[in-house]
Amino acid sequence: QVQLVDSGGGLVQAGGSLRLSCAASGRTIDNYVMGWFRQAPGKERKFVTAISRRGSNTYYADSVKGRFTISRDNAKNTVYLQMNNLKPEDTAVYYCAANYRNLLSTTPHDYDYWGQGTQVTVSS
Repeated sequence: QVQLVDSGGGLVQAGGSLRLSCAASGRTIDNYVMGWFRQAPGKERKFVTAISRRGSNTYYADSVKGRFTISRDNAKNTVYLQMNNLKPEDTAVYYCAANYRNLLSTTPHDYDYWGQGTQVTVSS
């Protein structure tokens, strides 16, 4: 079992930045592809980004490409999401997730473990 704890969300003005963290426990995350998803009120959970086990490969949703950066520190068992130039449409609960299938998957169903989520609110 892997336990994931998301943190770092908050209220920020448009154009601002936030850095989310996902701290893992229970097992080391170096055997897992890690991803971030987000869910706005009344909408389905959507893929944001994913990073390969060693961090050599990343994949981003078009809506965040060039603004968000995913990274990982396997020694600290932590994954990060740096979010710059935030827009009101980025407002959502952000979830960290882990998948053992070694897939940079965009599908929530492919992920085995989830964090509890952290709220990001961007005001205009």
